[in-house]
Amino acid sequence: MKKTLLGLSALFLLAITIQSCGDDIQETFKDYTEEEYAIITKRLNLPLEVYDYSADFDQEFFVNHVGEKDIRSRRGNHKATLGRVLFYDTKLSLNESVSCASCHKQELAFADDLAFSEGFDGEITTRNSLPLGNTIGFETAYGSGGSRAQFAWDEANADISSQSRAAILNAIEMGLDMPTLVDRIEKDEAYSILFKKTYGDENIMEHRILEALEEFVNSIVSAESKFDHESMKANGDIFSDFKGFTAEENVGKQLYLNKCASCHSFDHMFTAKAVANNGLDKIYEDKGVGSRTNSVNDYGVFKVPFLRNIELTAPYMHDGRFKTIREVIDHYSEGIADHPNLDFELRNGSTPVKMDFSEGEKQALEAYLLTLTDEELLADVRFSDPFKK
Repeated sequence: MKKTLLGLSALFLLAITIQSCGDDIQETFKDYTEEEYAIITKRLNLPLEVYDYSADFDQEFFVNHVGEKDIRSRRGNHKATLGRVLFYDTKLSLNESVSCASCHKQELAFADDLAFSEGFDGEITTRNSLPLGNTIGFETAYGSGGSRAQFAWDEANADISSQSRAAILNAIEMGLDMPTLVDRIEKDEAYSILFKKTYGDENIMEHRILEALEEFVNSIVSAESKFDHESMKANGDIFSDFKGFTAEENVGKQLYLNKCASCHSFDHMFTAKAVANNGLDKIYEDKGVGSRTNSVNDYGVFKVPFLRNIELTAPYMHDGRFKTIREVIDHYSEGIADHPNLDFELRNGSTPVKMDFSEGEKQALEAYLLTLTDEELLADVRFSDPFKK
């Protein structure tokens, strides 16, 4: 990231230089007193001054194409910090064995590398863990109205807060009831400080826990891929050849725009289509949205995922059946099944589309998809595990 912090020792030297009296230390360390910081750092690696969790967008470009730059207040940064700690804390599971991060790993763009993740008691989840780092930012990509996306493969949850609550309560994933979680958090003196910094008091409540998790996840932004840089240079004209792309990547981009963008979006900022049946099977064991609505019209209908960092988020589909991007491309090229709910974008009259990509086209399409990888996100300390090993 572009932001840097002085090391802990340098900060203490700075404090000593500016002031000789420890009573005034809070004037230098704006966010924690010396006593508070000593308590927090028993188990946590947190900076003396909270990180800025504002979206690190190019101001002019994204005001024009997304909207006003997201500037979080200092209290908002404290809330994201609290959410970060909660996200990595195994206290959120019944036997304190797994955290949110167990199934959403930063180095994998907050995805899991298993088809089905392992829950707190060793049981296996029923669907693949969706990545959290596959959008330009949740506050941009998700929301209500139109085709805006919801959460989970069957879009069972309208926001991050309800999705987090569902994961905590889930009998396989984390298996914990909310009153027990609140009680655990209340007994941790570090959390008392973090909640006070966020809310102005030490009252730990369910809705505050969920709000903090939502603030942290909302702050995860992926906007530093090769595609993003070239798109900015082209002032958002994604239909032109990008000068910094190879010839193969530009061919792949055009193929994507012609064949894929109507469902997955043209610029990878919003969702073009929230849910669809993409012809994985003629008969689905997991009925997707239909398992929630009990409507035959929703059988085999699942979330249309965002594609940022797709290189890192294998395996793919709701059941993790495809291990590689190439397998996904092969499916759309010649493997689409004729299901009654198959999306109209994948139909040619009454039969499924056969895109019949050549070998060169498959390679070009994959090359383009690899330009969506954001290496900065993977190393961003703001989103890393804050617990000491």
